[in-house]
Order: sequence, then C-alpha cells, then structure tokens
Amino acid sequence: MIYPIVAYGDNILRKEAEEFHRDSEDLTKLVESMYDTMNNANGVGLAAPQIGLSKRLFVIDSTKMEEEGKGIKRVFINPEILDEYGDEWDFEEGCLSIPDVHGDILRPEKLTIRYFDELWNEHEEEFDEMTARVIQHEYDHLNGVLFTDYIKGLKKQMLRAKLLNISKGTVKTDYRMRFPSKK
Repeated sequence: MIYPIVAYGDNILRKEAEEFHRDSEDLTKLVESMYDTMNNANGVGLAAPQIGLSKRLFVIDSTKMEEEGKGIKRVFINPEILDEYGDEWDFEEGCLSIPDVHGDILRPEKLTIRYFDELWNEHEEEFDEMTARVIQHEYDHLNGVLFTDYIKGLKKQMLRAKLLNISKGTVKTDYRMRFPSKK
C-alpha cells in the first residue's frame, strides 16, 4: 500500500512520536508499505509520522546516495542516537513532506545508534557520511523536528511563502500528499 505523505503544516510532524510496541501493528505489512511509499516518491528515508503514524519507526535506503556497497537499506524501530561526533559538514537536504524546499544543513559526520530491526533484534551500530545524515534527518522526524528548523536568517524568511503554500496544499508533486485540514 502506498500512503499519502503528510505535508508540512500538519501537527503530527511536530509531535514527539510514541514508542512502537511489538503487538501494535502488522509490522511486516507496515514496513513494506513504508518502503513502497518512500520509493514511489523517490525518497531515501521515511519516518512513520510522515504517513500519519506517530510512532518511533523509520526506514532508509542510503544505497541510492552512497558509493556502491556503502549504503544500507534498513528499518529502525524505537531508535536512540547515543552519540553524534566527528566534523560537522554541510549538505543540501530536502524532505518528502516539504517538496521543492532545500537547504544546506550542518550535521556531525558520524553517529552511534541503538535500535530494533523488524525481527525485534536489538542493534548498536556506528554510521557515517550520507547514511548517518539520512538517519539524523529521519530521527529528527520522530522528535517533531524538521530540517527547515535548522535554517536561519534571511534564507528562512525567503522560505516562508513556500512553506505556507505547502501547508495550504498549493504544491505539485509526483506522489500523493495529505495536507493539513482547513479549519
């Protein structure tokens, strides 16, 4: 199943997601649908809040951004970033929930994360470069943080009109979106 992606302006993107419980969903079907949704939108990561589910779960496929053999395709359930370290580096990020908006974001180059996989095996691993960046971006979604929160000053002011248009549903994408309801 391909879900519509929740657009900027929806409150679920600003909430801290709740822990994912083993028996709360059909995990296999949910993960498969999240990958289908992410791939349909040509994304490299997708967090559960972006499909309207306020749970601590995201999927990534950094093989699309890394040198051959370096990226990963993985599910992260109830992740916890234990440490972020190394040199900070700028990279232009975007987000499926905020189409046609990009910004240079400074993030540490490495991280250590603890998480469960789809079989409920616990892992503690270190990631670096683009894979670390994708994880950091998706992890932020679980805490109600968007990449645009890191953009400051004049650049942020220049994005206001675009962000407002997205929240009103006046944006075109090649994938289905769910826009905030008008009150």
